[in-house]
This record gives sequence, structure tokens and C-alpha cells, in this order.
Amino acid sequence: MTIQKDKVVTMHYHLTNSDDGQVLDSSQGNEPLTYLHGTGSIIPGLERQLNGLDVGATKTVQVAAAEAYGEYDEEMVQTLPREEFAGIDTLEVGMQLHAQDQDGNAFNVHITQINGNEVVIDGNHPLAGMPLTFEIEVVAIRDATAEELQHGHAHGEGGHHHH
Repeated sequence: MTIQKDKVVTMHYHLTNSDDGQVLDSSQGNEPLTYLHGTGSIIPGLERQLNGLDVGATKTVQVAAAEAYGEYDEEMVQTLPREEFAGIDTLEVGMQLHAQDQDGNAFNVHITQINGNEVVIDGNHPLAGMPLTFEIEVVAIRDATAEELQHGHAHGEGGHHHH
């Protein structure tokens, strides 16, 4: 059985920054990642290059920033007065916050700088603008259940759990 749309794939991965080799994430020593292929639940550049692989396959996949977490967008960076964060007692660089745009859409930002009464927030994904290298090993492939297809994600071990 090979990886294709509507298959539930379990894989180990080791993720590094293609530019400097910095380790960004890894499933080594942890549970492998399980996802439903063809639903966009992993980054597009990686998902496309996994098509057709078999159980036991290993592959090194290079993904350009545009096909990973997007190019870095300077317009997503804002400097706000500290009063905007009145409900938060302690602000720290690296802190993740939930924000809303004018239309009420929720998104995440992280604090990149605090200069006196000015707080710089960045709405880009922390890995935006970064070319990525994935070393992957396919552990298992199975057909998705009807419920998984309906929900659009894998259930059970390493997948999505409903509570």
C-alpha cells in the first residue's frame, strides 16, 4: 500500500532549517506523527512529496518557505503601546498571544521585542520564511475509516482525539 489521498499515514520525522541545519522539531524518541493524507493537515510541500511512498520508506524532503509556512510578511509585524495588553500582567519576549483582526478572525501572534512602553508583535508563523528539510520514515499506512474521511483527520494513536 502506498501513500495517496484518503490514506492514514504514520511517520517519524526530523525537521531542520535548510539554511543552517538547526533542529526545529523531531518525533525521534516520541510518538510518530499520524495524519490523513490529502487533506492539507501537513504543509503542502511535504504532503506532495510523500505521495507514492511505501511503508519502510525513508526520504529527505526539501521544502521551500512558500510551500511550508509561507514567506515572511513584514506587514504582520506591529508595534503596539503596552496599554493594549492591559489584561496581561507579565509580558515576555517569545510569549504566544491570541489576537483578532477587525473582522473578528482569530490568529496567533508572538512577542518579539519589548522596548519600554512599546511591544512588538509578529503574526507570522515562527517558521515563516524558512526553507525546511524533513527526514522522514514511513511507519504505517492504512485506509481511512468513514468517520475519519467525514471529519477530515486521523483518529486514534498519534492522530486527533475527540473528547
